[in-house]
Amino acid sequence: MPHRSFRAETRDAVTPRATLLVLGVIALQLLFIASYVGALHDPKPRDVPFGLVAPQAASDQAVTRLERLPGSPLDPRALPDEATARNQIENRDIDGALIIDPAGTTDTLLVASGGGRVLSTTLTTLVTTLEKSERRTIRTIDVIPSASHDPNGLSSFYLVVGWCVGGYLGAAALAVSAGAKPADRTRAAIRLAVTALIALLGGLGGALITGPALDALPGSTAALWGLGTLIIFAVGAATLALQGVFGTIGIGLVILLVVILGNPSAGGALPPPLLPPFWEAIGPALPPGAGTWATRSIAYFDNNAMTTSLLTLTAWAAAGTAITMAAAARRRTP
Repeated sequence: MPHRSFRAETRDAVTPRATLLVLGVIALQLLFIASYVGALHDPKPRDVPFGLVAPQAASDQAVTRLERLPGSPLDPRALPDEATARNQIENRDIDGALIIDPAGTTDTLLVASGGGRVLSTTLTTLVTTLEKSERRTIRTIDVIPSASHDPNGLSSFYLVVGWCVGGYLGAAALAVSAGAKPADRTRAAIRLAVTALIALLGGLGGALITGPALDALPGSTAALWGLGTLIIFAVGAATLALQGVFGTIGIGLVILLVVILGNPSAGGALPPPLLPPFWEAIGPALPPGAGTWATRSIAYFDNNAMTTSLLTLTAWAAAGTAITMAAAARRRTP
């Protein structure tokens, strides 16, 4: 065989398509680093919903003082009594509350580590410093503590990450085995049905592992199963939709949305009030963020404040299904 130059061999080995894919991988790698480090490197509380129970004469002044703290760490609101504060924490309207005792020098701080231990610890540190400057002390009561086998409140986040991984890897596996774009609407419907089956099995498995098997999360196993099924199908349908429109590149787009943007903004490692504004804003709109919020609601907050998260996940599932079918119909059209 005639001798070929190194340049010619390289051109044959690394096609223009492969070059573009490698450049895409490098871009995703750098975006991954930028997103995770950008979201998690400097946690600071910003506008944390916070209740204040104080005598009426001092209430407005105390709220104003909290509002004017440097960096605006708290979003305070006056509450009539401790029972109301506890109820709002359980309903996830606020993340903590300070009960001022006018007859003594020791006040009470209510927190909920089930919503994220980092946030409850941050509130405790912040309020302790404020009370010390006033020559007062606090006693902290964890109204909704995290489970004994979930001390940092991260099991819900890792469960949702696993469900999301199952969603996009299941759809990607269908693409690898039979092509990124289904040939027609029937093939697209079959892929969606298989994704639904993956979602049912994965949702059940995740709920059983974190619940009865490891006792990592309290709450209803059936409710977690239903939520897991919705999360997996939402991510899987979105993956099928992006593959149907963009081909193999769609898998990279899902990784961008779910892994690179979704995971650090999900409120797992750092609850939303501790995230920078960009990540705090996008988190609830992406499956990891909506899923983590809903999982914690099931596990610790008696299923409260789940409507928005469930609607978000349902929208992802519905949009993914519709786009998948529309892309397949268009592909079939001459």
